Amino acid sequence: MSRPILEIIGLRKSYGELEVLKGIDLKVDSGKLVFIIGPSGSGKSSLLRCCNRLEESSSGQILVDGEEITAHNADLNRIRQNIGMVFQHFNLYRHMSALGNVTLALRKVQKLSKKQAEQRAREALDRVGLSDKEDAFPDQLSGGQQQRVGIARSLALLPKVVLFDEPTSALDPELVGDVLNVMRELKEDGMTMLVVSHEMSFAKAAADHVVFMDQGLIVEQGTPQKIFGEPEHARTQTFLARMSAH
Repeated sequence: MSRPILEIIGLRKSYGELEVLKGIDLKVDSGKLVFIIGPSGSGKSSLLRCCNRLEESSSGQILVDGEEITAHNADLNRIRQNIGMVFQHFNLYRHMSALGNVTLALRKVQKLSKKQAEQRAREALDRVGLSDKEDAFPDQLSGGQQQRVGIARSLALLPKVVLFDEPTSALDPELVGDVLNVMRELKEDGMTMLVVSHEMSFAKAAADHVVFMDQGLIVEQGTPQKIFGEPEHARTQTFLARMSAH
């Protein structure tokens, strides 16, 4: 059995008195698309943010490719190169072109030359279907295109895992499909992805594994067929019924 690329063991996270993660255990195998669903406030985004140390967990361990990233002497710069993050609100620099946004971390963090960084950035923009937009600034791009630049920025670092935190929730409905198509292609290319999203039909169609979280716990997990088709827990059933009523 090969080890999982991402392993979360007994993860807890509190903000003062409020415990938002209450002992999460999760394994993500290489090349898999794992979808986390659940009501707002169930701890999904906190879990993702702990995985690249944007948030510090209160206890527990997170291992990426066998290396414990929650160790206090872990190299944060290296960790964040191995774990890409795609945010809800794109987080692009407005004063930089698409190419500039993607090359920034390559130059600053990976210390690539301008030429190397631009070559890698162009490959990443090409992968998300934006090779013709490298000179465009964020304000000249649609929300969907901005999000695809955000994905390209993650991919350019050649991460082992990419985390997606509600990647389509800030987009107009007609732009959501473009971003989901990019994610589908990345899955076909073998990229490991951990996704928090309300796009249930995409989860049904594309996920390898679905995790249902509620109140800081994993309530149940399994294949999309099992979670969407025959969920065991009342909480999962209620959540999915509410989602399909929308």
